[in-house]
Amino acid sequence: MKTLTYSKNIFLPVTDLCRNRCGYCSFRKEPKDAHLISRTEATRLLEQGALRGCSEALFTMGESPWAVSGFESILVDAGVADLLDYLVELCELALEFGLLPHTNAGLLGQENLRRLQPYNASMGLMLETTALLDAHAMSPGKRPDLRLQYMAMAGRLRIPFTTGILVGIGESMQDRMEALSKIAHLHRAFGHIQEVIIQPLDPKPGTALENAPRPEIMEIYRTVEAARAILPPEVAIQVPPNLVDPRPLIAAGANDLGGISAVTVDCINPDRPWPDEEELHKCLSDYSLRERLPVYPRFIAMGWHGHETRSLVDFLAGEDGLRAKKYIF
Repeated sequence: MKTLTYSKNIFLPVTDLCRNRCGYCSFRKEPKDAHLISRTEATRLLEQGALRGCSEALFTMGESPWAVSGFESILVDAGVADLLDYLVELCELALEFGLLPHTNAGLLGQENLRRLQPYNASMGLMLETTALLDAHAMSPGKRPDLRLQYMAMAGRLRIPFTTGILVGIGESMQDRMEALSKIAHLHRAFGHIQEVIIQPLDPKPGTALENAPRPEIMEIYRTVEAARAILPPEVAIQVPPNLVDPRPLIAAGANDLGGISAVTVDCINPDRPWPDEEELHKCLSDYSLRERLPVYPRFIAMGWHGHETRSLVDFLAGEDGLRAKKYIF
């Protein structure tokens, strides 16, 4: 039986303030409406995640919120002196609750990436596309060259890395193949890409792409098929089961379902609920469905995950590097 993997996570949106204004995003908020997750709320979510047997704390935030006017007052109101120090604090808190941090904080400088590395089992950044699109016209952080440079920096630091592309934001099939080829090139250079997400557009009301057509399943199928042909075989191809039926895509080469949560919503696509674990097992009964950690087995074997995560990884991982049924609470 073909093995499919997934992780059990909680989604912690650190802040929804962002310098980018992407044409498809409903996560970003204006400064007057933006929030910074409180220690109390983070603790509550982490405790719930631990009680539900989750192993991953997915920390995400808007890109370079410090570049947006009004961010300093948000920090002051929250009693936070420095955002990166606070993010490290939250990662440490996650480890105390028995959850492994996976952080996607947008583009960071090398010093800040080094600050986060020890406390994370893996990290990530969506490449999205290598094309210059109208959807990114007001998003300085979505320049493909900057994203590729960041991914290369993570590779030089030996950070197990998740990336991916978006389908349906104005790019062509050739653009997708170019993006996948760039990812493959980075992995061949540094060996750090653990998975590539093929994520279809989910049009949001009130965004520039609200009337854009949702990608057809065959379009996603062809993209997954291209990804499997272009990417090295050890790189997993992930499809999000709350956005697309994974069954036809498995035949095209998909072998991972990403993170699912019984605790938190997908904050990027809040109106797209996760399937529950039992539902996935029934739906995909023809496959061996295995829970994994946010760091893939081969990176555990190489010891690439952050050194502060190693004792917890050793406890949670089975002999094959996938999740052993051990719970902290």
